Amino acid sequence: MKTKIRLSVRTLVEFVLRSGDLTSTFSGRSRAVEGTKAHQKVQKAQPAHYRPEVALSHTIEAEDFVIEIGGRADGIIEQDDVTVIDEIKSTDTALNAIHEDDNPLFWAQAKCYAYIYALQQSLEKIAVQLTYYQVEDKTCLRFVQCYAISDLTAFFSDLIDRYLDWARLIQQGQADRNQSIKELKFPFDSFRAGQRELAVAVYWTVTAGNKLFAQAPTGIGKTLASLFPAVKAIGEGKTEKIFYLTAKTSTREIAEQALATLREKGLVLKSLTLTAKDKICFNAETDCDPEKCIYACGHYDRIHAALREIYAQPVFTRIVIEECSKKYQICPFEFSLDLALWADCVICDYNYVFDPRVSLKRLFAEDAGSHCLLIDEAHNLADRAREMYSATLSKKPISELKQALKQSQPKLAKALAPVQTCLARWGKACEQTEAKLLVQNELPADVLSPLYKFVKLADAWLARNEPAPFREQLLQVYFDIHAFLRTAEEYESDYLFYVEKKTGGDVAVKLFCVDPSRLLRQVLTLGRPTVFFSATLSPLEYFHAMLAGDETDRSLSVASPFPRDNLRVLVADYIATTYKTRDSSYDAVVAAIATVTSARQGNYLVFFPSYRYLQEVAARYAERTNEDQLICQSAGMTDAEREAFLDCFTNQCEGTLVGFAVLGGAFGEGIDLIGEQLSGAVIVGIGLPQVCTEREIIRAYYDAQNGRGFEYAYLYPGINKVLQAAGRVIRTDADRGIVLLIDERFSQQRCRRLLPQWWKPIQTVRTPEGIAACSREFWRED
Repeated sequence: MKTKIRLSVRTLVEFVLRSGDLTSTFSGRSRAVEGTKAHQKVQKAQPAHYRPEVALSHTIEAEDFVIEIGGRADGIIEQDDVTVIDEIKSTDTALNAIHEDDNPLFWAQAKCYAYIYALQQSLEKIAVQLTYYQVEDKTCLRFVQCYAISDLTAFFSDLIDRYLDWARLIQQGQADRNQSIKELKFPFDSFRAGQRELAVAVYWTVTAGNKLFAQAPTGIGKTLASLFPAVKAIGEGKTEKIFYLTAKTSTREIAEQALATLREKGLVLKSLTLTAKDKICFNAETDCDPEKCIYACGHYDRIHAALREIYAQPVFTRIVIEECSKKYQICPFEFSLDLALWADCVICDYNYVFDPRVSLKRLFAEDAGSHCLLIDEAHNLADRAREMYSATLSKKPISELKQALKQSQPKLAKALAPVQTCLARWGKACEQTEAKLLVQNELPADVLSPLYKFVKLADAWLARNEPAPFREQLLQVYFDIHAFLRTAEEYESDYLFYVEKKTGGDVAVKLFCVDPSRLLRQVLTLGRPTVFFSATLSPLEYFHAMLAGDETDRSLSVASPFPRDNLRVLVADYIATTYKTRDSSYDAVVAAIATVTSARQGNYLVFFPSYRYLQEVAARYAERTNEDQLICQSAGMTDAEREAFLDCFTNQCEGTLVGFAVLGGAFGEGIDLIGEQLSGAVIVGIGLPQVCTEREIIRAYYDAQNGRGFEYAYLYPGINKVLQAAGRVIRTDADRGIVLLIDERFSQQRCRRLLPQWWKPIQTVRTPEGIAACSREFWRED
């Protein structure tokens, strides 16, 4: 059976014929809108025999492929002597600066339409007209070229042959992949308890196109249990591509390891890990100006050779991408985005799918094929989505830009004046409130009007791509305003508008997405099968509400496979760790930690609700326990520093090692410390997020919705951090360890009921001596 391929004329032309530099030329917010309006103006100004927006398609049968090429010609002019295909392009460039041969891709696209139409109408010759519409002065420039059908046939056939050359390479890779998947067995002799149940649920979700909310204990192998059935579904043609979405680098690495395990058992599958642009860029600053960046200069002249070489690799890791990019002198980030089109599995951050500012739109268009989403550590997605779908404007950078523009760009500076005035007015209104905070349901119209006016002027100036000392400053403010306006277009009852007076006199106005479920649903309703999985999707009704669940979705809660006797959970409820009582808790916390760690030599992690709390206790602990090695997490640690921190646990050393970390941070989830690498964890506090403007907004919103504002804003997110941190202790059937929970609130029913059933019985201890006795008893049983 021949392989069927559907692609647009534009995709065909851009893939085969792209050449030259990778540029950072500006394309503004209103550019697409202006382009559409320009097309309509040009089309309406034509005579009656001008036919606008004509859909064209053509099917080519090759030896092993059937290719359907489609698109829409901007206009067709039927004249007595010749038919003309019109291709319209809007531009900000002065028309006298445009030459006939400036844009070969424009001509190529129009020639494809001309070929298809001439073939269908049995024409021996046809003309192509390239119409440039100058947006500012509303004038047109036209170039016309006439072609014989024989010339167009040769041109189009060459395009198809060159595309087929790449398609055959992809087809062979997919054939090898599918054969390997057919023969692939689960990489271990047996599934862990609960792992098979999860794998089966994932398989049926992916093949049926549904959503699954799956909670499974840390350590059962959730990553492999989700990837293995999804890979099987690819081999059966039930899905085309896997997106494995994560919130942290550590979980991306676990996904890479799982695929490596499958490859050791014979799997042939192209996987790609996407790295953020600022991390993978070879330059100190991510400036894609071909005059400044050797990797942008001539990027498209070398991209095909690089793609062909790297496609022979089984996995597109950051190292592999960087090596190939340096060899061919191309941009590694743009290279990786191209590879996302051809990879079978893309491992990336949540934002590449859900964030409207950076999502891979070409991979999630309606005709982009069938993908499945595997969302790891899904308990993080709700708060991340709130960030993605919210937007803030601050008065200070706008005022600074206005001053910078005053001399050389007075029109732009003048356009910023009403924006500055509006923010100042809202700042004064905010000052009149007792809390220096103003919150309202409605989005005020006076905020948007001056922003739209500024954006229109800034679009026109930035589109000229002129160098200026204030350019980067202008771009930053422009993108902030752009994000604000785009967010305003989504503003509904699940948003709130608030104004806050900042230190130093600054004013911030924010469109805050309180409930992200509607916007998440917009992405998920594209028909992508989706699996949300985590060790802490509890309570399920909370995550079901936050992550756009509906009645047809399936839920799964896998019981813990680990022997209950392998974990001892103690609650020290004689110590209060609330914000008000912390200063008086330090010595008691030090004593409790020292008691646990002295019961048995080993490695321990201690988690705190803040860096300040961590530092205060660390200083006192170091004074009390000189023999223990103490390491502390610090704010803003680099990847290398985080690796060095974890290496202290994985490298065997004599004595006791105690690592102090923050709840919800890099070491609170997504790390594997197996066996003797971790003997226990101490968790100080119940993890409640710090009281702040937005948490209080969330609290009030859900109090009005369902009367559970405190739970939604504070308790559920906090206990999730606790459960994730405690999950570091037991990773395999053979692991044994102890967890000490320090906070009087852990004895309250509303907290206890959120703790896992398999932790029970939980022992309450009310003195250091009680901790010591329970700890020694547990380790004697070892």
